[in-house]
Amino acid sequence: MISTVLVAGRGEIACRIFRTCGELGIRTVAVHSDADEDALHARVADTAVRLPGAAPAETYLRGELVVKAAVAAGADAVHPGYGFLSENAGFARAVLDAGLVWIGPSPQAIEAMASKTRAKELMGVAPLAEVTEADLPVLVKAAAGGGGRGMRIVRRIEELDGALEAARAEAASAFGDGEVFVEPYVERGRHVEVQILADAHGTVWPLGTRDCSLQRRHQKVVEEAPAPGLESELIDELYAMAVRAARAVDYVGAGTVEFLVADGTPHFLEMNTRLQVEHPVTEAVFGLDLVAEQIRIAEGHPLPSGPPPARGHAIEARLYAEDPACDWAPQTGVLHRLAVPSGVRLDTGYADGDSIGVHYDPMLAKVVAHAPTRAEAVRRLAGALEAAAIHGPVTNRDLLVRSLRHEEFQAARMDTGFYDRHLADLTTPAGDPYAPLAAALADAHGRSRFGGWRNLPSQPQTKRYLMAGEEHEVHYRHTREGLAADGVRVVHADPRRVVLEADGLRRTFEVARYGDQVHVNSTSLTALPRFPAPAVQHAPGSLLAPMPGTVVRIAEHLAEGAAVRAGEPLIWLEAMKMQHRITAPVTGLLSALHVTPGRQVEPGTLLAVVQETPSQEQGAS
Repeated sequence: MISTVLVAGRGEIACRIFRTCGELGIRTVAVHSDADEDALHARVADTAVRLPGAAPAETYLRGELVVKAAVAAGADAVHPGYGFLSENAGFARAVLDAGLVWIGPSPQAIEAMASKTRAKELMGVAPLAEVTEADLPVLVKAAAGGGGRGMRIVRRIEELDGALEAARAEAASAFGDGEVFVEPYVERGRHVEVQILADAHGTVWPLGTRDCSLQRRHQKVVEEAPAPGLESELIDELYAMAVRAARAVDYVGAGTVEFLVADGTPHFLEMNTRLQVEHPVTEAVFGLDLVAEQIRIAEGHPLPSGPPPARGHAIEARLYAEDPACDWAPQTGVLHRLAVPSGVRLDTGYADGDSIGVHYDPMLAKVVAHAPTRAEAVRRLAGALEAAAIHGPVTNRDLLVRSLRHEEFQAARMDTGFYDRHLADLTTPAGDPYAPLAAALADAHGRSRFGGWRNLPSQPQTKRYLMAGEEHEVHYRHTREGLAADGVRVVHADPRRVVLEADGLRRTFEVARYGDQVHVNSTSLTALPRFPAPAVQHAPGSLLAPMPGTVVRIAEHLAEGAAVRAGEPLIWLEAMKMQHRITAPVTGLLSALHVTPGRQVEPGTLLAVVQETPSQEQGAS
């Protein structure tokens, strides 16, 4: 029997595994980088072991350090979680060589399936050896790992070399393996997968289907079980292929076989030899704890002859600290509060007051709704997200709510191009028009311009807020009866709660303020100063960091005085395990370069300046 488990990961999945271990009476061990010293997973574990450093390559990707931590902490088993070394056969072998139990498939199965190139060969699908114009579009893909990292769509042949180079760098940083391959890119397909669970006694369960078609940058955003609208014959075919893949490598444990379904035909993508981020939707539908099943299988227990019956429908949304309207730019800062209504499941690696840093994935939480029907599950999840208290950096919450309520999603007609088609509409700035007034009244509660009431009427007070990218100015007054504003009746106002009545409708606003940041229900505002500070002026052609991150690369031969073309990549930033290219805004000369590889930057940091070169026409005039 396993008594102590070390989880070789961080954040949400570590906390989720610890929760099951606690229910089973198993002690827990966390590993943490210096950046994660005060992270929730390090706080809730029974024991925590430091991995010196901050970057994944220094910490969570150092298998020998993780094994050493397990031995030092007295663990007798290691759970790989997901990400990092979870699909690394060498790490699994090192765990076993240390005399520990590996809660996952055998190293041989991982070697066969965790590399997408070898998995495709095993399933009779060959990657493209050479790419020509006729093959386009194609997808460059990391052979190891997942989560959308190390993936690039190529639609023009001249972009292939750059995509290969970028994918290799991103994959090496995220998974410690820079191998990539190229495969045809199927437009408007659905991403459908089959969860499997297999024991060491020859039993393999196909645990239903999932649809994960709503993706950004090839990383899943919304997942559901079962995949809606599939014909029974197609489901049987998917199950058969998934079981065949598992049996081909004597698979043991939890795994997922992924497909792209187009025109009713399944195309094998890969097999993930680990627990998936989206496993909670399968747990909800089948009434199982997949982590508990993983542990029982690792202890040698057999599965029953068949899985439990499926019940209802479940949908999961991934809440990210990112701005979908700004090219999905990751966000950092303090998460002051995260709370969702009862009736939905919240899996998170953060607690109120925790900081969101730049080193790891920007996912804050997973919110899961389960209901008898798909329509009810969609409604429940959208309502819960809309009502959630998410106080801190910008998130994708509004995008999630709008996606769930989009007619294409509600009719189950979505595919992997959903956000390519609808992102602009889904990210149109919006905010509650009464939120700025509610914020101002909450702030003004108990104040009097004169320090006490007097017979003379007070002058209108003015406050300004930034909401959805636009400035809003509101006015209110102090009266003998309390606070007042034109067009509404102020029923109640205190620093945390404001009740307004307009056109016969009464509405309640919950208000929370953290410095200049104000949250009114689900609307986020920034309080603006009465007298704005002069704006920082930058020279034309200035390149500013759009997000916090680390400079990982400078274009070859780039130096002050170099000629550059508009759109040419100049600087690469890595933030939250994704690489972002900073391109030349105009054609001209690089007049200043202020960064070097390895430097950490904050949003707005001046990286370089490109001085536009006048065109020949301009020069002749």
